[in-house]
Amino acid sequence: MGSLLIAVIYLIFISLGLPDSLLGSGWPKMQVVFDVPSSYAGYVSMTICFMTIVSALISPKVIKRFHTKWIVIFSIMLTVLGLLGFSISGSYAMLFIFAIPFGLGAGAIDASVNHYVANNYSGAVMNFLHCFYGVGAVISPSIMALALRYARWNEGYRWTAYLQTAILLVCILSLPLWKKNEEDRSEELADSAGTRETLKVPGVMLTLIAFFAYCAGEATCFLWTPSFFAGTRAGLSDELIASFGSLIFGGLMLGRLISGFVSNRLGDRLLIRIGIVVELIGIVLIAIPSPGYMLAAVGFVVIGTGMGPVYPAIQHMAPTNFGKRHSAAVIGLQMASAYVGSTFMPMVFGQLQQRVGIGIMPIYLLIFAILNIGMLEFTYKTISNRTAKKSL
Repeated sequence: MGSLLIAVIYLIFISLGLPDSLLGSGWPKMQVVFDVPSSYAGYVSMTICFMTIVSALISPKVIKRFHTKWIVIFSIMLTVLGLLGFSISGSYAMLFIFAIPFGLGAGAIDASVNHYVANNYSGAVMNFLHCFYGVGAVISPSIMALALRYARWNEGYRWTAYLQTAILLVCILSLPLWKKNEEDRSEELADSAGTRETLKVPGVMLTLIAFFAYCAGEATCFLWTPSFFAGTRAGLSDELIASFGSLIFGGLMLGRLISGFVSNRLGDRLLIRIGIVVELIGIVLIAIPSPGYMLAAVGFVVIGTGMGPVYPAIQHMAPTNFGKRHSAAVIGLQMASAYVGSTFMPMVFGQLQQRVGIGIMPIYLLIFAILNIGMLEFTYKTISNRTAKKSL
């Protein structure tokens, strides 16, 4: 029964990843259809992420009141509504209406399932969990590419909604699998700390900045990778450009798959350090001028591979670094901070690339990679100092 529940949790994270790369993959064609500037993708992405921030901030209260299984089912229903809404949107303005359920659903799943896994499973399970997020995110650019080849961009969203509905049905059928942990959960969350109290814990604010930096770079890659190739490599087909949206997600999936096998041996901190070094190598690769697209394509896969262990490792460290009492609030705050980065920084990059050129992308990613590792190292030092003071 326990293995079946883990399998369902992995499937839930496939559903979480499915919608995330659709906008970036479909935008070069959607932009033409809606007759808007390329930077306008950032506003839609910002709206989705803003609603995710709202969802993440209220998640500690929601997690305390409702079991994870009910949060998951309701959230997937919201994302299906958002996907179907995008598929029927006949104007740019309509995208903003359906971005609301789109974002609310994603944030609730992310915070609740990450909290559940961080408190009940090992670092290996956490990395495999986020690996399956990458599976979903890799699938959807291929769905969009097929839609652009055989139908329209709208069908990419509609076909993804059908797939999400199938996952929703599996989750409904799996409800009895969660019963074993319901009583333990009630006792565990009875004394959970609130958001205000948690913000005062030393090191929490530093991890929030680190999460902001990580997701600023990640979300910029999610949204703008296809446009990077469209703007820097001439003569590529619409289908090929759309398929490049899967590069970063393929790298993420690979990085988390590898991390799942080695995380219990290496530990979260070392995994993060290795990951960011690999990410920096990938940034160098996409910065090297080349006539074809292969070197840059490899570079984005390497970036994703390096990013792979960072997100799940930070989440998994929350109970260890700040205690189980604060873990729900810490993870909710981390999610909110992450989505602040996801909300605003792709939009900022959209404005920047419109003025300077999309070739500035490697420098933009480099800034956030350095900020990410810098804040995490300060976090470790702060936690060590706090532990040393307690031992005196």
